Amino acid sequence: MFGLSIGLFTLLIIAIFCACLFEFVNGFHDTANAVATVIYTNSLKPLPAVAISGIFNMLGVFIGGISVAMGIVALLPMEAIHNQTQSQTLLMVVSMMLSAIIWNFSTWYLAIPASSSHTLIGSILGTGLGISLLPGHEFGDGVNWGKAQDVGISLLVSPVFGFAMGSFLLVFSKILFKNPKLHTAHNPDEKPPLIIRSLMTLTCMGISFFHGQNDGQKGVGLVMIILIAALPAYYALDSSKNFTDLKPILINMEKAANTIEQKTTDLYLKSESQKLQANLTAFKAKCFECLAHDNELSAKDRVKVRGSIYQLNKSIKKINYNKIAKQNFAEEISVLKQGSVQISAYTDYVPSWVIIMISLCIGIGTMIGWKRVVVTVGEKIGKSGMTYSQGLVSGIVASSTIGLSSGAGLPVSTTHVLSSSVAGTMAAQGGKKNLQTGTIKKILLAWVLTLPVCMLLSMLLFFVLRCFA
Repeated sequence: MFGLSIGLFTLLIIAIFCACLFEFVNGFHDTANAVATVIYTNSLKPLPAVAISGIFNMLGVFIGGISVAMGIVALLPMEAIHNQTQSQTLLMVVSMMLSAIIWNFSTWYLAIPASSSHTLIGSILGTGLGISLLPGHEFGDGVNWGKAQDVGISLLVSPVFGFAMGSFLLVFSKILFKNPKLHTAHNPDEKPPLIIRSLMTLTCMGISFFHGQNDGQKGVGLVMIILIAALPAYYALDSSKNFTDLKPILINMEKAANTIEQKTTDLYLKSESQKLQANLTAFKAKCFECLAHDNELSAKDRVKVRGSIYQLNKSIKKINYNKIAKQNFAEEISVLKQGSVQISAYTDYVPSWVIIMISLCIGIGTMIGWKRVVVTVGEKIGKSGMTYSQGLVSGIVASSTIGLSSGAGLPVSTTHVLSSSVAGTMAAQGGKKNLQTGTIKKILLAWVLTLPVCMLLSMLLFFVLRCFA
């Protein structure tokens, strides 16, 4: 099937199954983050809370776009994937998945809120470094370090932001809302006021939706890595696009780059504009030499064109748009940015069946295993019981932070954002003494260890599994 041998087709199915299993485990691993506050404040009973969370997780994957998914795909350079055999590449993906699944399941079993995002990113980076240790590679060339830096910053900053905003908004809510009932530990046998229940339910929906949009897209990205590696003739480029449409786009971009080079007095801009023109010329030659008369590309050529598009966009981003703007190159800026978006459409796409499959996996997983971490988030971060205002503030901070990050195409940790915002509200409620240092240390330890442990584990699995390739 698809021109693959039985062995390769079996590996393909195993790799896709592992990606689905990761999202399933991600679903029940991270469910507590969405339902912890709404269940713990007695705003919703567990069954409807988890059902609502599952549904909105699915919706988040299904209608949440693909920007984060493409960020995951971009972490591994295409040349790192296609310099290996298909079986080696598929085993590489399986090693990433197994590493992420093992760590996610272990931290869930120990009831420690740990980051699925850190887990996956660490696994991808570990495998990428493993590739770079192979003969014929330079150390580090198996990782897109520019994209890794962007992802790393978002993962590091988001929990700090969550803690700070949780503290600030709780203090602000105490000033704005004077009702003492909102700011005292809730009675487990008593339902909160209708307005609080409604708002808490909305935050549960919001966190779930944005969790699906962010974390679910990671699974989508993983499946796309698998498909591009195993079936480049079908998935390296969007087959619905007409490649002859690229010609006028590339010509306009060349003119814009040439105008900048001729008119700018800035030596950096002149140099980068020259490099961009050279890349555009090379891309045109590679793309149109590969094109057959019937607008079809071979699998090998599709990989070349995909790699060229990545290189071209990298070259475009190196041009400092702020400096260009100061020199009145607004029209050229617009042409380059629009052209970058237009050529990216040939690589940045996802088949509908992939989105449906991952949304089902994360949605079903969400409805399982929520209780272990709910207790940690609700009872073991702070010494005092969670108040209605704390639950509401934590939900607002988590959903808004994850939503904004998804819009920017950056993967963040739902677990760390919510846990840190809960910790922030606890600190604002009773100071440092109100935090359970034992739990905080466990969460911080998981935060510190997740990346290096998953990198080492995935690298080890990568080399072990390669023995069977």
